[in-house]
Amino acid sequence: MDALPLDGLRVLVLEDEFLIAMDVEQLCRDHGAADVVIIPSLDSPAAVDIGGSNYDVAVIDLRLRGQSTLDFARGLAARGVPFIFATGLADDQEISRDFPSVHVVSKPYRGPELIEAMAKARAGLK
Repeated sequence: MDALPLDGLRVLVLEDEFLIAMDVEQLCRDHGAADVVIIPSLDSPAAVDIGGSNYDVAVIDLRLRGQSTLDFARGLAARGVPFIFATGLADDQEISRDFPSVHVVSKPYRGPELIEAMAKARAGLK
């Protein structure tokens, strides 16, 4: 039996839209994720305490409740946590400049597209 693309991984999801967050969580679990942590706001305790947590891969919406998540993404990059951006916003020059190797999945996205991007990020591929 082949391993699932996210087999045993701990996934971090930064998403402020409840239904999208639940959909991403279910997709991750269906594709083998062992744990999925959703952070709906940069002000939430989980977002503030991220330094002590170990994640294998993250899905980051570009904005949470109007706040940019780019500094958060920089923190993940500094700790070596692979991630992708999943956003409904138009192409952002700052993403292209600061994160040239990070895959951006545009909303609305298809589940297989998101899972493939996460698996590639985890493997160090774009």
